[in-house]
Amino acid sequence: MLEGPGEIVVEQALKFEFKTSNNKAEYEAIIAGLYLAAELEVNKSVYKSDLRLVVEQLTEEYEVRETLVQRYFHFVRNLLTKFQGVSFQHVRRENNTFADGLSRLATTKHKGIHRSVVHVTLTKSNINVEECMTTDTQPNWMTPIKQYLTDEICDPHSEKTKK
Repeated sequence: MLEGPGEIVVEQALKFEFKTSNNKAEYEAIIAGLYLAAELEVNKSVYKSDLRLVVEQLTEEYEVRETLVQRYFHFVRNLLTKFQGVSFQHVRRENNTFADGLSRLATTKHKGIHRSVVHVTLTKSNINVEECMTTDTQPNWMTPIKQYLTDEICDPHSEKTKK
């Protein structure tokens, strides 16, 4: 749901025609929301979610470990570069009333509020396995091996190199 000035509300309902977990569905919803925000030329926004794990992954408080979720994470982070400011907030489930169903909200238009509901059916995930590749950029035990294989750099006097 996007709320703008002048009491304008644009809601988007997603239907998934593929199997997905709650976390992956949340990432799909964020991607759809970012696409919608870009179409409406929104530069700054706050995304609220009741899935704490996804919020804390996107605010980089938690590390993303699962490979497919890493692809979603990097896809979203790439989309975020197109905006001036986007933040994420965790909202407790009981305070997240609009998450109960946008389909019902389409028929509950309040007086004085301009409302539009966009219905989107996703037949496949936004994440294409062949397009994304995750890499670990943090130094670890493989770093010297990678350096040797890519740049032929090694310390010949090191005990590790000899092993």
